[in-house]
Amino acid sequence: MESLFLLIPLSLILLGVTVWVLFAALRTGQFDDLDRPGWQVLFDDRDPPPSVQQDSEPEEKP
Repeated sequence: MESLFLLIPLSLILLGVTVWVLFAALRTGQFDDLDRPGWQVLFDDRDPPPSVQQDSEPEEKP
């Protein structure tokens, strides 16, 4: 029973901190766009690497 006098206030403080962190993340826009970062990884390289572009032109031999 005596441990409840410690555990209940501690859990309420932890709950308050968790709710505060959630609202701080919402205020800064953390959850505005959840899809773009995942798709951005797939479509990051739109141009071929420079080595591929250079190899596509044939060199003339004298």
